Amino acid sequence: MTQNRPTPILPQALPQALPPTMPRTLPSIATLGSAAVLAGAFAFQYIGGMAPCALCLWQRWPHAAAVAIGLVFLATGWRGLLWFGALAALATAGIGAFHVGVEQGWWEGLATCTAGSISGIGVADLLNPAADVAAPVRCDEIPWSLFGISMAGWNSIVSLGLAAVWTKAALRRA
Repeated sequence: MTQNRPTPILPQALPQALPPTMPRTLPSIATLGSAAVLAGAFAFQYIGGMAPCALCLWQRWPHAAAVAIGLVFLATGWRGLLWFGALAALATAGIGAFHVGVEQGWWEGLATCTAGSISGIGVADLLNPAADVAAPVRCDEIPWSLFGISMAGWNSIVSLGLAAVWTKAALRRA
C-alpha cells in the first residue's frame, strides 16, 4: 500500500542558507547586546531624565540596524548578514569614539552639538523672549560616567566587543 505524501512548498533543489547544525548562539548574543545597549540608552533618557545629544542619537541607529540584521539572520540564516552586523557595530563604535574625542576636547564637535535647530518653532515664538525654547544638549559635556569612562566611551568599548562577536560568527564554519 502506498502513501500519498504532500509535495513540499519549496523545491528541494534550493540551497539552504543555514544548515540545521549552524549555531545561532553568537548572532543571538550580538543581537541581544545591541538591544541591551539601546534599552540602556532609552532608560537613561526616559527614566533617568538625561536628554541625548546629537551624537548620542547617531550612536543608536547602528545598534537598531544590528538588531534588525540579527533578527533577519535568525529568521533566514543568510550568513552574509553577519558581516553587516559587524559593520553596524563598528559604525556605532566609531561614532562613539568620535564622541569621546569631542567630550575630551581632542577635536571640535559638529555644529548640531552646540546649536539647536529652529525647525518647528514659529516666528511668533522666535520673536517672543518669554517663549520657552529648550537649549540644545551639548556633545562636549559628560553627563554620566562610570570608572571615568563616559557613556560614549562605554558604547565604543561594548560595540567593539559586539563587532568581534559578529565577526567570529561570520568566520565560523557551518
